[in-house]
Amino acid sequence: MISPRTIGQAVENAAKMPPQVGIHFVPESGVPGFNGSGDAPVPFFSYADIERISARYAGALQAMGLRKGDRIALILPNNDDFLFAFFGAARAGIVPVPIYPPLGLGQLQTYLDNTRHIVAKSGARILLTSQKVKLLLGSVQANASKLEQVVTIESIRNSNDPFRQDTVTLDDVAFLQFTSGSTSRPKGVTLTHAQLAANIHCIMKYGIRGTKEDVGVTWLPLYHDMGLIGMIFSPLYWEIPIVNMSPLLFLKRPVTWLHAVTRYAGTISWAPNFAFALCQKRIKPEDLQGVDLSSWRIAGCGAEPIRKETLSGFARAFKSVGFKETALMPSYGMAESSLAISFSELDEGLKSITVRSSKLWGEGVAQLATNDDTDSIEVVSCGSRFPEHDIAIFGLDDTASIKPLGEDKVGEIRICGPSLMRGYWDDSEKTTEVFAGKYLRTGDLGFLHENRLYICGRSKEVIIINGRNFYPQDIEWEASKVEGIRKGNVIAFGARDMTGKDLDRERIVVAAEVQDAARLADRETIALNVRKSVQEGLGVVVDDVVVLVAGTLPKTSSGKLQRAKTRELYELDELTERKSARQESKLELVKNVAKSQLDYFKLSIFGNRKKD
Repeated sequence: MISPRTIGQAVENAAKMPPQVGIHFVPESGVPGFNGSGDAPVPFFSYADIERISARYAGALQAMGLRKGDRIALILPNNDDFLFAFFGAARAGIVPVPIYPPLGLGQLQTYLDNTRHIVAKSGARILLTSQKVKLLLGSVQANASKLEQVVTIESIRNSNDPFRQDTVTLDDVAFLQFTSGSTSRPKGVTLTHAQLAANIHCIMKYGIRGTKEDVGVTWLPLYHDMGLIGMIFSPLYWEIPIVNMSPLLFLKRPVTWLHAVTRYAGTISWAPNFAFALCQKRIKPEDLQGVDLSSWRIAGCGAEPIRKETLSGFARAFKSVGFKETALMPSYGMAESSLAISFSELDEGLKSITVRSSKLWGEGVAQLATNDDTDSIEVVSCGSRFPEHDIAIFGLDDTASIKPLGEDKVGEIRICGPSLMRGYWDDSEKTTEVFAGKYLRTGDLGFLHENRLYICGRSKEVIIINGRNFYPQDIEWEASKVEGIRKGNVIAFGARDMTGKDLDRERIVVAAEVQDAARLADRETIALNVRKSVQEGLGVVVDDVVVLVAGTLPKTSSGKLQRAKTRELYELDELTERKSARQESKLELVKNVAKSQLDYFKLSIFGNRKKD
């Protein structure tokens, strides 16, 4: 067992590893040796390099006046910049606050609103970003009273200010992870070094049983927990190599993920369900020349609903190049538990059970279906609890977590253990609400079967029709089967009856993006087919189908669909008027950019004058 340690101690210990152990940063040109990219060297930093460079960054941050406990917001598009700054801050006891960078100029106002909220709520004194992004953030600085300055990463890369070591303990705050806001405004999850160390120990020792021969490969965003804790901190603490590439590179060319696993003999890599589906859709047989996935022993899947069909399809599609179905590892986690809550068993692959859907939806009971049952649904296991942690199922009305429900009974998933967050930053009310006795309320519905956890959906998103509970994910899955619909870009939700005829009944609404704008001409046929698919698959009638152009549905920074926001837009009759990120009015875009830059130049001249 590796003893508990702070992030700084983990960096310093890893620096003692041989010089070939560290982090490779795959460039946007791709993995050398594939797609004609040649054998150009990939930027590589040994853990000793990272220790040295992060100390320099720590000194630069201290020279700005930042001290232990101060918060620093990080909006850094380049992964190496992000990690050097993050590690530097953590080593000095300064609390990093990761914020996703603007992925484009579409929906800029929404991005700025979200960023203002996080910067203000965290009380960050400094915002560290790139020169290009800084020009867009004038309005953020102008509206955050505690933010003293926006600093560019370019100005501190070569800083030589000495790093003054401070005492950082396991009980100190390591960083603030703001939730992605799929159902509400982002909240700042407060994680200590001890909580991180406890979760990483569970991940590496009990979940994947890491060894010194492992190599982590990741394209996941570093400003979210699965990418940062799961694929950077965990390998770092275990002192094993990491191969890192940008999310945009994966999205543009999914095959580069497989190239990286091949080139570096990757053994561990995690991704959401959509990534496994995207690979099947976008990677052609001719793209697999030279690909060898035989080293890949753990292909983790989490962060969104897991579909057996998707993961099984991935295993079949890439079996010919060495991928093993037993590598698949469904998992469950959330930021409030640092990251991981449960993993399926090592080398087990996909384990699922088939239950009667009418019992599940109508009575909240997971009753195993027989081979003759047509009324059935398959649910994937996310494994069992970690040692020293607990997972239990409670009724929503059990506000003190007094009486857990029995096996196969659907209720709210609640968790406890040393990985749990300290609370939400500067929000005692939300912190109190999220705890029920010693357990944290996840807001997710599920059940335990033979001590394994099965997820049904979000408690706030369940649609109740005639006393039966329907989970949006199941409706979305059936709707996604319709030709012309973009898979993974469907949102189902319950809404009030806008006609006023039946206010006591929720209406089922499906909002779905089409694959291309030409499909909008067939919207009536597509809507009819969606209704038919859902009724045949689930036995429930969809009241309204909204067919939308690609890129219209609201998503979080991590790409999760925002059902609550979609419902709000629908009930305000604004959903069909919403422009996609690709279509945002050029005039509005220019206005937003101009306003941000004007605010920036005002601050440059007059400063950020605080009110008394």
